[in-house]
Amino acid sequence: MREAISTDAAPAAAGPYSQAIRTGDLVFTAGQLGLDPSSGEFVSEDVAGQAERALHNLAAILEAAGSGMGRLVKVTVYLADIGDWPAVNEVYARLVPEPFPARSAFAVRDLPKGARVEIEAIASVTSG
Repeated sequence: MREAISTDAAPAAAGPYSQAIRTGDLVFTAGQLGLDPSSGEFVSEDVAGQAERALHNLAAILEAAGSGMGRLVKVTVYLADIGDWPAVNEVYARLVPEPFPARSAFAVRDLPKGARVEIEAIASVTSG
């Protein structure tokens, strides 16, 4: 069984997809950009600012799904420029609790809306 997850604390889906899907004991998020949930605009042109907002959006979605950043098991980071990796990694290390989840990072040709970073995740769901 699949349950769509939605929260106003993260940007609304901009197409035919859900912010996240919970199935069994796992939640799978859509990729999150550094967009302000209320305005739909980037919070910063700086990659670190976009990464921080993307992680806050991710946290809000996980919370709505009954999970949280401490329950992350796999994170995927997409970068418009691999040279931005050190700045994103610094923000990530500050906002993602240990033990750190498994993670992959890729440089891609383009990201939606001209974003510099997009982050998606898989997390376990808290009991209760």
